[in-house]
Amino acid sequence: MFDYKNRVVVMTGASSGLGKQMAKGFAQMGANIVLMARRIERLEDFAEEIKSMGVEALPIKCDVTNVDEINKAAKLVEEKFGKVDVLVNCAGSAKNNGVLNMTDEEWQFTIDTDMNSVFYVTRAFANIMKKNNYGRIINIASMYGMVGNMAMDTVAYHTSKGGVINFTRAVAAELAKYGITCNAICPGYFDTELTHDTLVTDEFTQYMKSTVPVGRYGHEGELNAGAIFLGSSEASYVTGVILPIDGGYTAV
Repeated sequence: MFDYKNRVVVMTGASSGLGKQMAKGFAQMGANIVLMARRIERLEDFAEEIKSMGVEALPIKCDVTNVDEINKAAKLVEEKFGKVDVLVNCAGSAKNNGVLNMTDEEWQFTIDTDMNSVFYVTRAFANIMKKNNYGRIINIASMYGMVGNMAMDTVAYHTSKGGVINFTRAVAAELAKYGITCNAICPGYFDTELTHDTLVTDEFTQYMKSTVPVGRYGHEGELNAGAIFLGSSEASYVTGVILPIDGGYTAV
């Protein structure tokens, strides 16, 4: 099961963090990888690592809040590969603040980066999938899209990720007739370059022990299995699913 040979996987946010981890995971399964992010130098270096696994890698500089850049990227991918089998919407960022103090700029930045971008990218690449009557869309939301939290004030992030979750359900219902599934993964606390300094503090470590049943943050690669399953041809009857990979945080 889960043979990705000759499959084309498009990964946004591929220059670091969870996007980079999942790109490696798909490449290890035999997929050709399209790497999209703003930092092209990082992508080019990473592409060489991916190619060393015996698959193709196409790095594309792309700001996922810029519709023109997204559409150009989609055209490049279609010209090179003729298809897109899997799209993983992983790019994102956030400005944290609470509802009483959040500025308009902080709110709009987060909504644009974490929610609007998912629509723009999905629209561009799902139109390629439709031509081939096949596709797997995986949106990386967050457990914070399912619940509130008392650890930090980040109202726009909660809002954007909640939007991504119901966007996922809407797209699943709309595109099923074209052989396209759409599912969301909701990661919990994962150790990446953006979160590491927070996660390793004594205060946050104690918080995780009291709120995460597994008692720790997620390690590198622990998101990959969920993505590989949802992106597979075998998962043809799985669509509209919201999959928390959070050590049990949303179970309690």
